[in-house]
Amino acid sequence: MSAVIARRQRGMALIEAIVAALLLAIGLLGAIGLQARSTSALADAGMRAEATIAADKLLGMMAVDLPNASAYALAADGSPAARLQPWYDETRGRIPNAQILVTVTPATARTRVEIAISWTRKAGAAQNAHRVVAYLAAAT
Repeated sequence: MSAVIARRQRGMALIEAIVAALLLAIGLLGAIGLQARSTSALADAGMRAEATIAADKLLGMMAVDLPNASAYALAADGSPAARLQPWYDETRGRIPNAQILVTVTPATARTRVEIAISWTRKAGAAQNAHRVVAYLAAAT
């Protein structure tokens, strides 16, 4: 009777090992997928941080040179003016293929500045954008 049971049990350990290996493989593939998504999210966050820093830097430059604020305006796909060129080149160097739009609306009490920086991290992906609106006023 024990020979019959032994014969039925033969190969069971192999099946258990194959099932365990299959479960391990599925778990590892899931971990690799999570790692890839987290790397992608980290890259997007890095680009957004660069856009934030660039916009803040431009606002600082404009606040110091407020009488010439209109010279910092940049239309979509336009060429930057001489005052804006160094910032533009630096921003495009940190955010590859960035599309930059700077709208300056002067008013009597304050100047409205809108900075829009958009980019596509990889081909075929959705376009990311960072938009900042600020108001600059002369020191009193």
